[in-house]
Amino acid sequence: MFTSTDIKDALTATAKLLTFRLSREEFERFNGTYLLVGIVITWIVGMGRWWDDPEANILQHLGLGSVVYIFALAGILWFVIVPLRAVGLSYKHLLTFIALTSPPAIPYAIPVERFTDLATARSLNVWFLAIVALWRVALLLFYLKRHVRLSLFTSFITALLPIMAIVATLTLLNLERAVFDVMGGLREPGTPDDSAYAVLFLLTFFSTLAFIPVLAIYMGLIIFGKRDE
Repeated sequence: MFTSTDIKDALTATAKLLTFRLSREEFERFNGTYLLVGIVITWIVGMGRWWDDPEANILQHLGLGSVVYIFALAGILWFVIVPLRAVGLSYKHLLTFIALTSPPAIPYAIPVERFTDLATARSLNVWFLAIVALWRVALLLFYLKRHVRLSLFTSFITALLPIMAIVATLTLLNLERAVFDVMGGLREPGTPDDSAYAVLFLLTFFSTLAFIPVLAIYMGLIIFGKRDE
């Protein structure tokens, strides 16, 4: 039975997590209430992400696509982290963490294209992409360092592998249906997400080049690495 106190504690923990103030002891308090609150937040943010897009599918409009995404992402991260002899890690705990990091995506719900020209909307969406991505990556590093007790370097390599895969997947799926001509650059007419998609494309290119070296380092960490105590 969830009480108002439990929900308040979960929301307080979310605020502290998003501002990098959550202690190791507070991480250990994650429970079913925290997970439920995180899923609800993800659902709401997911609906906001697509509310003004008439071409979004029904799952996106209902926010269910975002909910499905965090379950898949938790699975990918769990698979990558477990071989590193992680402390206190479970799929449920990792899923709870990921769900509670959904609020940074709220800026995506701002329909900037409705009150700015296309060029400005593209620029703003690139900034939204950069801020949200960097914030979430920093939160993942914070989680791996503080709760899972990996070193900063190990945390960085561990986070980099799934991030590269996610960037490549988002580029291939092109969920915003951005108009990006590989040879000719951006062209009119397009969508407000064209520039953001171009950034994803470039990140995918560099991720492809870096994948083998990063994977080699990751395998070395599994064999020889030690976690922080």
